[in-house]
Amino acid sequence: MDRTPAAQPVRPGGTAASGAETRERLLVAATRAFAEHGVTNASLLDITRQAGQRNRGAVHYHFGSREGLLAAVLEQHAAFLSEREHRLLEVAQGRPDDDLAAALEALVRPATELSETGWSGRCYLVIVADLIADEQHDKDPDVQAALERSGGVPVYELISARMPQMPDDVRAERLALLTSFILRSIGDRARAEERGSTQRLALDTESFVRNLVSMCAGMLRAPLP
Repeated sequence: MDRTPAAQPVRPGGTAASGAETRERLLVAATRAFAEHGVTNASLLDITRQAGQRNRGAVHYHFGSREGLLAAVLEQHAAFLSEREHRLLEVAQGRPDDDLAAALEALVRPATELSETGWSGRCYLVIVADLIADEQHDKDPDVQAALERSGGVPVYELISARMPQMPDDVRAERLALLTSFILRSIGDRARAEERGSTQRLALDTESFVRNLVSMCAGMLRAPLP
């Protein structure tokens, strides 16, 4: 592995940027690239160049690998999601055992709130949707750990417990489709906001969350085939 220190951009005063600044620039460039081009297709060389680095080994020096860089990108919002999901999960656990909507809100609302924090939060949702769609989220332990630290596992356990009785394979399929549907729905709305589209922004945030929760509950409770 190339451990040669990455070339440091020079500030106007002639002082080289610190390693922490270089790492942050790589994170910013990677967040955008992974969201725009996909986790697998994004070029590490392009990420390095966008971060203003001339050393081709900058990513490996600071993060060890593509997976290490991806895990660091995911870690950026882990604390935010974990804290919000934990609070809403506590609320949901205090509701009746058949209150599926309350459990779903603990999944939908934090992701929607994250999408409204800025471009990085919106990119995060696109990246996670990409990982889940391509079944890449459990291939690397660091990436898996970063996703687990964002919360979600206890929320899914509560959602699953409040779903109607059904075969395990059907339950697993519905939960997988649920995840993709939520992330894509919120991601599409976020992209529409960036484009200034008004068609996808007809609902305010609260109405959007409640409508999405209601649709998800209907999906999980749909009659068995």
